[in-house]
Amino acid sequence: MALNLLGIKAISLYTNPEHGFVPSVSECKKLITTKTKAIVLVSPNNPTGATYPPELIASFANLASQNGLPLIIDETYRDFLVSGSAPHNLFSPAAAHPWRSTFIHLFSFSKAYCLPGHRLGAIVASPQLLISIKAILDTLQICPPRPIQLALAPLLPTLRPFVKDTANQLHARHALFKSLLPPKWHVGAQGGYFAFVRHPFPYVKAEDVSRRLSEEVGIVTLPSSFFSEEKHDDMDLPIDQEEETNWSLVEKEVKVEEGARWIRFSVANVDDGRVRLVCERLGGCADVFGWKQ
Repeated sequence: MALNLLGIKAISLYTNPEHGFVPSVSECKKLITTKTKAIVLVSPNNPTGATYPPELIASFANLASQNGLPLIIDETYRDFLVSGSAPHNLFSPAAAHPWRSTFIHLFSFSKAYCLPGHRLGAIVASPQLLISIKAILDTLQICPPRPIQLALAPLLPTLRPFVKDTANQLHARHALFKSLLPPKWHVGAQGGYFAFVRHPFPYVKAEDVSRRLSEEVGIVTLPSSFFSEEKHDDMDLPIDQEEETNWSLVEKEVKVEEGARWIRFSVANVDDGRVRLVCERLGGCADVFGWKQ
């Protein structure tokens, strides 16, 4: 991890499907020690797609302030929210704590403004912190190209209708995906580009389901294990050195853990027809796989 190169260790704040993969303030509080440097949230989340309500974000801001910690929120996918209200009120002068003293906002233009590869983002924070950030940027070999920064700035207001239209299309596609998903496939959370789905095979890990979906059904997904620090010895070998899998031996004798059954689907960059096709293929894969449900 990049954080390890900086001598920083990330401590995971686990979420669960029973609460829609929304983090708990009380559980976060238990993790805070004298070594804690910041609290970091991603909303809408990647990979789960869960969007954290404003009151929850305010509670995390209070927790950070009480412990003298900054609250860092990555809001790369915030422009895909269609509620019409602000994702939170931390920028408001009426907020319980002056936002500049505790809040660091991160944003990327690559998603909503369709600028992948340009490494263009934004940081909103206190002037003191921004001075330090600018000093660090001067030492980086890879940083945002100046021409695209200059070109995008005057265009932002004119691009807002495009961003809003994209958000509405994505919201409708999420609804379509959920409505067509076979009954035994369960959506735990949706938002941004992603839907976090529990597969219907209780004796099989998500990484095996994802691999078989790719190889035999033509659906490319990512299992939940790809977003954790867990190591899987059976996935260490290059694919071209692996023997052909005997899928009948993949099923465990007992049910796998709940957290090992979740898969990330992306509904971005596909049309409604492909969403329908994916759901149709998911509906028939139980017969193809032959695994118990």
